[in-house]
Amino acid sequence: MIKKFTCIVICLFMLCACACGGTTFDGSRTGNKSALIMDFKVLNKTDFQELTLAAGDIVDFDIVNKAGSIDISLQKEGEEPVYEETDIQTSSFQVQIQDGGTYTLSVTGKKARGSVSVTKADPDTETQ
Repeated sequence: MIKKFTCIVICLFMLCACACGGTTFDGSRTGNKSALIMDFKVLNKTDFQELTLAAGDIVDFDIVNKAGSIDISLQKEGEEPVYEETDIQTSSFQVQIQDGGTYTLSVTGKKARGSVSVTKADPDTETQ
């Protein structure tokens, strides 16, 4: 009887702990040295991806904000961000890289739903 009661108490505690903690991410994420692609029903955290970029590279941003807040920063360590914005609405834009190196891309969501695609543009497909 005591074992059964203990088991029930533990199960209830675990259920409450999971429900109270909330979901930090529900979606898909793909990242590598040239891209970060996220599609999410829930984003309540900050995600990071290192991108290896050369001077002259163009980075394409495609953000879809269906709900909540999305903040993005692209920064080389020890330097000012080359791009930084808070509460981004649905938009597409490009950022040209002036100085090559490893950049950290951070995406922060607060009750966010939508998608973020940040990719190094293929120079062969760029329009002149």
